[in-house]
Amino acid sequence: MPFLPLAGKRVLDVTTSIAGPFCAEIFAALGADVVKVERPDTGDDARAWGPPFWNGEGAMFLSVNAGKRSLALSLRDERGRQALLRLAERSDVFLQGLRPGLAEELGLGAAAVRKQNPRLVYCSIGAYGSVGPLSSEPGYDALMQAAGGLISMTGEPGRPGVRVGSSVIDMGTGMWAALGIVGALLERERTGAGAEV
Repeated sequence: MPFLPLAGKRVLDVTTSIAGPFCAEIFAALGADVVKVERPDTGDDARAWGPPFWNGEGAMFLSVNAGKRSLALSLRDERGRQALLRLAERSDVFLQGLRPGLAEELGLGAAAVRKQNPRLVYCSIGAYGSVGPLSSEPGYDALMQAAGGLISMTGEPGRPGVRVGSSVIDMGTGMWAALGIVGALLERERTGAGAEV
């Protein structure tokens, strides 16, 4: 018998690259219905990351998006935003990784989305958080490895440090976000209210 404790839950995955998609993939692996929302035409940039490729798509993209359904919506278009808000009304989790401030600019920030569905757990994933001097800056795994000092601890003596080969910061970020969301879902069972993670 498969272990699917999140069966019956719906997650809207409005993220790209690795951290957010990996977080949402954890939910898919645990039985949730995960809907990945992508840009029309191009989709998630990570589709083209490789090698290796499988059937023309990057293996990393495929690994962090397994078990999901995909939906193309333009969030810059009012019809696309309204469609996403209608989905959010019937969802348990809204996971977004838009550049800092863009969700609010588009009317998709936590307050706006949770107004439609107060039981919703809304999670934002970003490199530097929502406050502070770097909050508006984008970030990728290699940059975070350097900023955190991880690169200085790798490599060979007497030579410059090297990036850890796998995206350990992104994967860790995704796992911590998933844990926070599961905690918020458990708290919702007790209180009836969603949360912002």
